[in-house]
Amino acid sequence: MSEKKVSPSRKALQVRARAKNKKPNFVRAESWRFARFSLSWRKPRGLDNKIRRKIKGWPPGPSTGYKGPKIARYLHPSGYREVIVHNVDDLTNIDAQTQAIRIGHTVGKRKRADIITKAKELDIKILNFTATTKPKETNEENDKETETETTDEEKTTKAAKESKEKSKPKKEKKQKKAPKKEKKSNKSKKGDKKQ
Repeated sequence: MSEKKVSPSRKALQVRARAKNKKPNFVRAESWRFARFSLSWRKPRGLDNKIRRKIKGWPPGPSTGYKGPKIARYLHPSGYREVIVHNVDDLTNIDAQTQAIRIGHTVGKRKRADIITKAKELDIKILNFTATTKPKETNEENDKETETETTDEEKTTKAAKESKEKSKPKKEKKQKKAPKKEKKSNKSKKGDKKQ
């Protein structure tokens, strides 16, 4: 069994968490006065707006001073730096100790499976690995198991359908009515001349 990796930058994540605790929750200006305003931040644009002007006694607005610590910037919550990968060759430049890969969203199933197998060989962490994509070897074994399961299920469903059909009484078909003939009206249409 492979041991669980220790996060390479735990200290940086702790520093980021400490800085986040100091940062206030930025609320929309006067959202506490009006129910129609949500609490989510919106930039104040008014000439007299107190938050935009940074008046003392009013809530603070976001600014660059609240930026996270430099050592923790762009880190994934797992502690690794994210690198987007589009093919197997991109894995050669990855440092398994400090970087984790995210497979690009435009990558197809076949290439995704190749990237996953190569990443497992190199012991690289995959951030967007899903259980639906499995290596080719396990897919063949699963196919054999599912074939036997489906044949049993098909037999039971067919038997159930046949028993339902037998129990239902047959409906008599209704005879179709002859189409109605159009009646000619004596009324003159708009635009017709009277004679």
